[in-house]
Amino acid sequence: MLCALLAGLVLSGCTNAPAASADEEEAFAAPREIAVEQPQEAAQPPKKDILVAIDPGHQSWEVDMSATEPNAPGSTVMKARATTGTVGRFSGIYEYALNLDISLRLKELLEQQGYGVLLTRETNDTAISNAERAQMANAAGADIYVRIHANGSEDAGASGALALVPSAENAYVGQLSEQSASLAGHILRAYCSATGFADLGIQVNDTMTGINWSQCPVMILEMGFMTNQHDDLAMAEDSFRQIMAEGIAEGIDTYFEEAS
Repeated sequence: MLCALLAGLVLSGCTNAPAASADEEEAFAAPREIAVEQPQEAAQPPKKDILVAIDPGHQSWEVDMSATEPNAPGSTVMKARATTGTVGRFSGIYEYALNLDISLRLKELLEQQGYGVLLTRETNDTAISNAERAQMANAAGADIYVRIHANGSEDAGASGALALVPSAENAYVGQLSEQSASLAGHILRAYCSATGFADLGIQVNDTMTGINWSQCPVMILEMGFMTNQHDDLAMAEDSFRQIMAEGIAEGIDTYFEEAS
């Protein structure tokens, strides 16, 4: 009798056990998929229908560019295809290496703003002449041709930045003089404002092969004097080089803003 009673109690307890709560059921349910929000890519600037050709001046001294080429289309004046350039008197840095570094930074900045960019060289051992660089820009249909250089002088006190453009009397590219001067002015002002370098102004020069072969507004930016301690050591600093490139990019941007 006692056994039967115990059996009944056990069966009754099983039958009347409280049902699991909703929270308990959920705890033992299959794990749910949780939607993870994917990071969105940074908005890309609209592409500009503008191609900027950048020429990092010179190349390594190990590349023989001593052969000659015409100073301009059809000219009988022959000049060396290219030269090595100067070297930092205090930093020991070669101009050709500085020019390329600034040009690569400038390319990145301009592309971030939607410009198309052409570099005439991307390594220091590229064997390409001054005329060939301009012809490359011409063939690509560049809207402007910006040549990146640094200066040197026997006067260690010479300091600051300047720009070179063709004159209106240039027999080959005189028609580009006004636009080239406008381009040079925008770049030089923005560059000197960014870097704090002295603005030595715009000078005309009709002897530059790379200018005389151009078919679009062209200018040379002489970024500073590598023979001057202040300029040379400043241009050797990585953070300052970025400022240099940003100044040039700003000048290019304001040139096209004014032209639009």
